Formats: sequence, C-alpha cells, structure tokens
Amino acid sequence: MKKVLHVIDSLHLGGAQEVVMNLATCGDREHFRHEVATMHGRGIYWDRMATLGIPLHSLSPHKLLPWYAASLPTLLLHGRFDIIHCHLVASNIFAKPVGALCRVPVILNHDHTNDDYRASQRVRLTLDSFANRLATHVIAVSDSCRKFLIERERVPEEMISLVRNAIDTARYSRACGSCESRGNARRALGLPPDAPVVAGVGRLNPQKNFSLFIRVASEVLRRHPSAVFVLAGDGPEEAMLRRLGREAGLGDRLVFSGYVGDTRLVYLACDVLLMPSHFEGLPMTLLEAMAMEVPVVASSLDGIAEVVADGTDGFLVTPGDCAGFVEKVSRLLDDPALAARTGRAATQKISAEFSAARMCSDVEAIYRRFAPWTS
Repeated sequence: MKKVLHVIDSLHLGGAQEVVMNLATCGDREHFRHEVATMHGRGIYWDRMATLGIPLHSLSPHKLLPWYAASLPTLLLHGRFDIIHCHLVASNIFAKPVGALCRVPVILNHDHTNDDYRASQRVRLTLDSFANRLATHVIAVSDSCRKFLIERERVPEEMISLVRNAIDTARYSRACGSCESRGNARRALGLPPDAPVVAGVGRLNPQKNFSLFIRVASEVLRRHPSAVFVLAGDGPEEAMLRRLGREAGLGDRLVFSGYVGDTRLVYLACDVLLMPSHFEGLPMTLLEAMAMEVPVVASSLDGIAEVVADGTDGFLVTPGDCAGFVEKVSRLLDDPALAARTGRAATQKISAEFSAARMCSDVEAIYRRFAPWTS
C-alpha cells in the first residue's frame, strides 16, 4: 500500500479542501492510504474528514506561528510517506522543499487556481515557481491553470497533467435519499416558500465579487419584486456586504444565511445560482449546483468557461458586466421551462464528465506512474 500525505494551507471552506476530501475517500483505498496535514488550525473540513476516518494532522495552532517548520519534517520522517501531494500556494512553497529534504520519493503539486493576486505578487510568484522545480509532477484543475503554469511559472508542458475537479455525484443529486424537500430546505435557510430565489455560495471575500451580486439583486428586483437573494457563506467582507445591501434598500430581500454545512440545502432551495467571481480555477460550487439541476449564471472565465456551454447547460457573462448578469438571471426567472431545460442539461454533463470516481482514477494513475509497485 502506498502512503499519501496531502498538505494544504488550511481546512477552512474551499474547493481545494473538497478535492482533498474526495481524493481521500472516493478512490482505491485498498492500494492507497491517505492522510491530510493542514498548515495551521483545524477548520470546517477537519470535522468532516475526521468523521470519514481520514487521519489528520494540524502542523501549527495558528497561521502566524511557524511550528510547521519542525512538525512537517517530523511527520514526513516518521510517517515514511511514498507521496506528498501539495495543495494551494503556501503549502506548495513550503512543503515541497521540505519533502525534497526528507527524501519523499514522489512530490506532487495540485494547482487549483490562477488568480490575479498570485500573478501580481512577484515574490510569491517567484517562490511558487521555484517550488515547482522540486515537483515530480504537477496537476492542473483547468486548462487555464495549465497555461498559467507554462506561461507564468515556466513549468515544462510535459510535467503537467490536466485533471479537472469533480464531485460525488451520488451525494449531489436531487434523487439523493438523504436530501431534504425544497420546502424543508427553504425553511431551514429562513427563505419564503414560494418566492423566486437566487443564491450565491462561497466565502464572502473579494474573489467571489459578491458586491456585484448585490448590485445585480437590486436591478433584478425592479423586474421581479418578489424575488429573494441569499448569500450562503461567511468571510471578511460580510459587514461590508450587509452595508451595501442596506444602502441598496434590499431589506429582507437579501438574506445572509451564514456558513451552510450541507450546501445541498441551498441548491434545493434556489432557482438560480449567481457566480459573479473575479477569478476561479474550476469551482466546486459550479459543479455541485449543476449536478443538482440548478441553472447557473457565472462569469465567463477560467475553468468555468471550460465546463459551461453558454445557453445550453448554463449562462456565461463577461466578468463585471452587471447588465449582462441582470439580463441572464431575469431571463431564467421569466422562463421556468428554460430554467428546467438548462438544469437537466447541466446534470447530464456533470454525471457524464465530472464524477469524483473519474477524478480519483486519473490522479491515482499519476501516483502509479511515479510511485510504481515493487515486487
């Protein structure tokens, strides 16, 4: 059995964390034993992973305490791991050099996004590029991430494999036996039973551009005064977004539900998912909503545009185009038959192309390629 240690910046809410959990639980557990180390703290995914029986390690109690400088080498030397699989930039910068010093046979990097912040921070970009030279191989979640690695970080093309994100399609399905009804989901989120509902899901941070979500809500309400907009998540911009909602006069038409542990409740409750992000890799929220037949209106960027066929299984809008988002959301609310067709097409695509079993198989093929079995 090969031992794999996933190292990730944190286990707070995020798509990379969902990927790690899927890799540790949905693959070949007879031949691969997965453990997860978070650089600091615990976070939302700690309890989820612990419940699933994944061995967990917190390398430092706080982000500002660099205890991981000692705890990670200790873990690697005592654990005798065959593969160290790094996720997100801080883990990439720190864990790969440590893995090399500790002579871990296979060092992988999983590149989840190609954000503007990363590109604009020269020191960060340089360190990330250097760390990639220590990698045995690099996994990119979208073609745009792959191009970023080649063009901005000078990673040789042959060192990169494209493995798109995926989800547990049995869990994210309206036919899931453990799913609540639409009515129960709305009651749980404090939403009215009959109003059209437009949702935003994710961390309330600058990347997700929920300030534009609020501007779109204000305009859509002129056409659909009974509509309700819900933001499911928490984060550093919550106070600012609440202020923007008050200034726009949205009142009880804008609901802040806070962090929702089971996002299926949001997808069951809503009629449209609105994603006005500034940048993305391949967001898990997109795949989850599509799997649950929710029509998505999203920024046409990065991995999103690699998944969504505009006008067929979702709608794409130029990033930052408020009028464009308003038009597409209003169109779906005006035409329930269009929304239903779009949702069904989305579900068919996710079931066929974005299952966690497929993603795990692709990643395990990389594991086997670089950490072959010995007789």
